[in-house]
Amino acid sequence: MDQSARVARITRTGGPEVIEWVDVDLPPPAPGEVRLRSLAVGLNYIDAYHRSGLYPIDLPGGLGSEAAGVVEAVGEGGDGFRVGDRVGTFGPSRGAYATARNVAVGELVHLPDAVDDRTAAALLLKGGTAAMLIEQCARVQPGQAVLVHAAAGGVGHLLVGWLKAIGATVIGSVGTTDKAEIARAAGADHVLLHREEDVAARVRELTDGRGADVVLDGIGKATWDVSLAATARRGMIVSYGNASGAVEGVNLGILAAKGSLFVTRPTLFDYARTQGERQAMADRVFAMLARGAIRPTIGRSFALADAAEAHRAMEAGDTHGSTVMMP
Repeated sequence: MDQSARVARITRTGGPEVIEWVDVDLPPPAPGEVRLRSLAVGLNYIDAYHRSGLYPIDLPGGLGSEAAGVVEAVGEGGDGFRVGDRVGTFGPSRGAYATARNVAVGELVHLPDAVDDRTAAALLLKGGTAAMLIEQCARVQPGQAVLVHAAAGGVGHLLVGWLKAIGATVIGSVGTTDKAEIARAAGADHVLLHREEDVAARVRELTDGRGADVVLDGIGKATWDVSLAATARRGMIVSYGNASGAVEGVNLGILAAKGSLFVTRPTLFDYARTQGERQAMADRVFAMLARGAIRPTIGRSFALADAAEAHRAMEAGDTHGSTVMMP
């Protein structure tokens, strides 16, 4: 039978004010789907990109890709999942800003008993991103020097802890002294204040002139030149976010001039295409959590109905670590 739910929709792009809430009747799960009742929803910068139109989506459309909850119904072919299972999802389908929704089983992962709903919602997408960037994309090795921009951010502080745990030398770049303390607490060996220091010059100094073997750059346009200048000969820049705007007009010749650099712009779901790949990725995240290498700091919590307020806070820089929304 149908079940009522409250879901967020946007019919046009723009600021947080375009987020609207509507009541819907959910049909029974289709073949290969389950009905997921949300218990915690993660807030991520990509949600703002979809809302603003930076990343175009079909309209009207839903927002949010990360949530934890419980299975309430299983459609035909929903193998591996049962009513009552605790599960999480981190996309790529949108619509997590909802009290309940039907989700394809291929997008679900099982949650271990030791991980509560708020932690899972704060960690799945950001933790999966960290796993992909470090272990599958850059393939960071012990002893390598890695520069992490926005080292106190939702992904950044997870990158720092994970890198430290595998034996890398971690250099974090942040904007304020408060964020510097967050990066140090996460495990950074060196923390640079980008508003006060020449980050690239300091990275060279800290690495005896060599530069960083890997640069993990979630900022984009504002840090592109810094990343180029800070990377070691034959090093890799992993540009994975656009917090300051997209990197455009890249002249490939600059990669040769800067030392035969490698550059990649990865997308998480090219590394987690199947349910099995996603579960394996989530299991790595939960293993690093159990090890104490990463700590999903939940800086702020909002009611799910206050998603617009949460977006305003995120875009104003008034959040740190992970932000969760509770139905």
